[in-house]
Amino acid sequence: MFPTQFTGASFTWERKKFSKIVQRISTTNSNKSLPNIEFEDIDSEIGTLNKSTSQLYKRKKGILFEKNNILFGKLRPYLKKWFLTDFSGIAVGDFWVLKPSDNQARFVYYLIQTNSFYNVSNITSGTKMPRSDWTLVSKTKFYIPMKLSEKHKLGMILYSIDKLINLHERKCEELALIKKALLQKLFPKKDEIKPEVRYKNFSDAWEQRKLGEVADVRDGTHDSPKYINEGYPLLTSKNVGNGYINYDDVKYVSEKDYVQINKRSKVDVNDILMGMIGTIGNLALIREEPDFAIKNVALIKYTSNFDHQFLFQELQTNSISKELLSGMDGGTQKFVSLKKIRNLSVMFPSKNEQNQIGLSLARFDDLIALHQRKLERLKQLKKFLLQNMFI
Repeated sequence: MFPTQFTGASFTWERKKFSKIVQRISTTNSNKSLPNIEFEDIDSEIGTLNKSTSQLYKRKKGILFEKNNILFGKLRPYLKKWFLTDFSGIAVGDFWVLKPSDNQARFVYYLIQTNSFYNVSNITSGTKMPRSDWTLVSKTKFYIPMKLSEKHKLGMILYSIDKLINLHERKCEELALIKKALLQKLFPKKDEIKPEVRYKNFSDAWEQRKLGEVADVRDGTHDSPKYINEGYPLLTSKNVGNGYINYDDVKYVSEKDYVQINKRSKVDVNDILMGMIGTIGNLALIREEPDFAIKNVALIKYTSNFDHQFLFQELQTNSISKELLSGMDGGTQKFVSLKKIRNLSVMFPSKNEQNQIGLSLARFDDLIALHQRKLERLKQLKKFLLQNMFI
């Protein structure tokens, strides 16, 4: 069986011991003029640094690496800490520094991200601090193309996808930062009645109200219905976040329980959900007709008293977050009471101004969601290629 090929591929692959594919570098150095990379400096699975190069000068001793070497985090390898270097420096801590034998660094960089390599590198020694076993990994044989040109093409394809992934991640981060700044400017600060920045033709003072005065605030069921394999989703706080609903690890209930729960807390379009336990304050705006029930989640029903997009954005401001998180109840598992949510202090301008603020910030949410969808598709494509372009 051969991996998925692309135009111009040769189908000629061979099995080689990992020790023949790479050279493991072990030269130590403490040169103060070289940047240091530590475990926490690398983003798991992504292979990017979360610090600028200027922040990496820590003056520590480690293994010397050169440009186009690969750092592989052998400590807790399931964290997937890997990095393809584009400068020289010092790897501090539990890294293998790998130098490809034929200079095809990108190919090897993606080889160590495959399931076949992951399965071997995760056969570890130690329990509290598990580490990959170099003796085992170095003797393991992996299929690789015999032609350098094929290795190069394969590495370039995956590298181009990684560049697109990084681009969309940066876009999401930049848009989120811009939106955060706008939330601070477009809504009044604590104890103030006007925001710092306003749209044209608006100048009136905002009115302060309690959330429960302008909205019907309820919560989902507190019961524990019988879960079934298929049925209606029962969402909890973990399924609410970043403005949307997710169905990760969701449980299902019967139609009878679904109907019974929704007598008390039916969710409709334009309602807002807020996490009450664990992920406190996480929000989701209901944008389409829902098919689920809720448990231990606050439900802020939409009414004609407010613009739903406006209120959804205001509930993301720093002042609301601080008020919500101050003096939380519970021990290990923190929670916020429905009474506290109803008593949140919210500020309201005229309906026209609410509408303009809500629409403008919603555009940022749409752009962020667009880049996130592209990002997820690219990650899925990369995962598919890693599974099918290697053996």
